[in-house]
Amino acid sequence: MWSTVFLAGLITYFTRFSMIAFVKKDMLSEKTRIVLSYVPSAVFPAIIFPLVFLDVNETLEIVGNSKIIAAIVAILFGFFSRNVLITIFSGLISYWVLIFLLKY
Repeated sequence: MWSTVFLAGLITYFTRFSMIAFVKKDMLSEKTRIVLSYVPSAVFPAIIFPLVFLDVNETLEIVGNSKIIAAIVAILFGFFSRNVLITIFSGLISYWVLIFLLKY
């Protein structure tokens, strides 16, 4: 079973990697490069939003949601520090403090 999962992961990785590795930079126009530069900032919120704002029943949970507070802390640290690791750890630590120490 795990060999199938591992093999599927390898196939997925190499199909995506081939598009990056084998496409020459000259093949893409400047306009295409500009458009593709926005892809990470468009995809990232789509991945993060459900994890932060939705509960296990996939309903919007705003009041009493410690993940929102931790996300705000991480956003502030990220904005002022401009460091990815500080952003990640500040969000994790603030979330852990909220759920384990403050029972929020």
